[in-house]
Amino acid sequence: EGGEGRQRAGIILLQIGHLYQIEKKLRHARAGPRLRKIVRQVESQPILERIKALLEKWRQSSDPPLPQSLLGKAITYTQTLWTMLMEYVGNGRVEIDNNLVENAIRPTAIGKKNWLFIGEESAGETSAILYTIIEACRARKIDPWTYLREALTRLPQMTNQQIEEITPERLSAWQATLKRAEARAERQAA
Repeated sequence: EGGEGRQRAGIILLQIGHLYQIEKKLRHARAGPRLRKIVRQVESQPILERIKALLEKWRQSSDPPLPQSLLGKAITYTQTLWTMLMEYVGNGRVEIDNNLVENAIRPTAIGKKNWLFIGEESAGETSAILYTIIEACRARKIDPWTYLREALTRLPQMTNQQIEEITPERLSAWQATLKRAEARAERQAA
């Protein structure tokens, strides 16, 4: 891109920075979905409308970015997905980006080449189940190794109807029971 392309990209990045400042302010205030929606409609929507107008102006200018240039591709991409981008303004439960999801799947994405040759065909499904369990534990601030050890220890003695008892959501109840049992054992030993 030439100097003008970099300058245009800089203008858009500055506007995006303003959007993220608004989101930072909302997180800091621990704003709920209703407040996030209102603030976004009042503060973020005008910034987005300014971005949209700039993109259209540049595309219609006498010196538009070439369609195959980085800026041209970025403009086309943004305009194509504009409706989805605007969804976060009208819905306070939606984040401005998908960084939380990206961070959650990063370990799997990084390791996927290593796992191409994981074994037999059914090993992929087994791995997916394990990754799901591990991420469910992490989302609940549970040590995955502790959970798996406890679940796999209990599982052989359980019936199908009891399986719900060993979900990650139930681990905190197990931990409380284990702590009480350990404390009781220590009192009896002393």
